[in-house]
Amino acid sequence: MALGCFALDYGLVAAPSSPETAVRLRCPCGPVTAFVPWDGRRSGNPVRFHSVPAFAAATDLAIDVPGHGKVVVDIGYGGTFYAFLSAKQLGLDVCSSKTRDLVNAASAVTEAVKKQFKLHHPESEDLAFLYGTILTDGKDAFSEEPTTNICVFADEQVDRSPTGSGVTARIALQYHKGLIQLNQTRTFRSSTTGSLFTGKAVQATKFGDYNAVIVEVSGEAFYTGTATFTVEEEDPLKYGFFFK
Repeated sequence: MALGCFALDYGLVAAPSSPETAVRLRCPCGPVTAFVPWDGRRSGNPVRFHSVPAFAAATDLAIDVPGHGKVVVDIGYGGTFYAFLSAKQLGLDVCSSKTRDLVNAASAVTEAVKKQFKLHHPESEDLAFLYGTILTDGKDAFSEEPTTNICVFADEQVDRSPTGSGVTARIALQYHKGLIQLNQTRTFRSSTTGSLFTGKAVQATKFGDYNAVIVEVSGEAFYTGTATFTVEEEDPLKYGFFFK
């Protein structure tokens, strides 16, 4: 399961427990708890996590995008900041347009937003940057049917999934606009691979001056590798170090 900006620094977990084991992850955006099914022998699916507080940073923001003219975007935070808009505003279809065309358009939006809107994070200005743009099919109102998006982030990278932090931010925006209620589950589809995540706002909270929500995102997860870290006793920096 791709967590998007929820790239972990480390995980803390006690002995596995059935039917589900909680894993505490330390992420750049803060602590995130994941929940992994466990049948006594191995882990299973779906895996879910509870996000950091997510919020709407701006809605219905007019941005001038070179080559596309004026568009209207929403900016949501779900562990990192994303701009959201329907691909239709850019003359594209998120389900049928060429991926290269979607990437180019999303990247143009990202650069335009960076120049025309200043972001603010309640706790860390290091996190006050736009990570990317998510183009959608425009279906933001609640529906039992999946809504499709493509996430273009960092250096024009495309997520293979609907994006954990992106789904979190999009749920926060939909909740802010009154389009969904607490514990109302939506399904999100990646336009690139067809993979599915579900998301729902599970708790209303405050984050600085923002009305925020904790979002639960669920999807499939598979092992891709393991890593072993070793500390030798004679290492003078084995416990880390501080700058004064």
